[in-house]
Amino acid sequence: MVTWIIIGITTALSIMAFQNESLMEKMQFNAARIIHQKQYYRLISHAFIHIGWTHLIVNMMVLFFFGRAVEQYFAYFFLNKTVLYFISLYVGGILVSNIWGLIKHQNNYYYNAVGASGAVSAVLFSFIFLNPWEKLYLFAIIPIPGILFGAGYLIYSYWMSKRQSDNVAHDAHFLGAVFGFLFPVLLKPSLFNHFTDQLFSFFR
Repeated sequence: MVTWIIIGITTALSIMAFQNESLMEKMQFNAARIIHQKQYYRLISHAFIHIGWTHLIVNMMVLFFFGRAVEQYFAYFFLNKTVLYFISLYVGGILVSNIWGLIKHQNNYYYNAVGASGAVSAVLFSFIFLNPWEKLYLFAIIPIPGILFGAGYLIYSYWMSKRQSDNVAHDAHFLGAVFGFLFPVLLKPSLFNHFTDQLFSFFR
């Protein structure tokens, strides 16, 4: 349910931002404006707009497939706190994924970023934590166990953030993913036993 609401709000605001440069400018992440002009809302608002249709569709498709599954897992493990915890996961993913960008670009008024990739990474990696051997499909074709996909994703994101060879915020993807993986344990430490049981069940 929450997943559908987030997708609806994000899609609506992104479409509006496609057609309204002023809205795009006001909502995008800009570390210098956040720190020096105290526009703290940008820490979250940027995750609800996207730069174009491809960017929007990819993020919302990942959220659609894995967000609903994570909500179901949370309903099983956390019962009536499902909505609160899922929103905390999503918003937490947004905030944590901003940390490095906030430090790195705090004096750069020309650096801007948009998109829900950090939050979506958090949701995806919570799913991997809760079901590590469930297969994910690379390029929608190649099946890879979630835990192996996750390890590869983290290595790739870290490597690309070091190279800085494109305009993608790989550090945000990395931080969001790590947060999403740890979040269920922060809520319920005993879930680490669930993870290890699931992980080693492959070898039994």
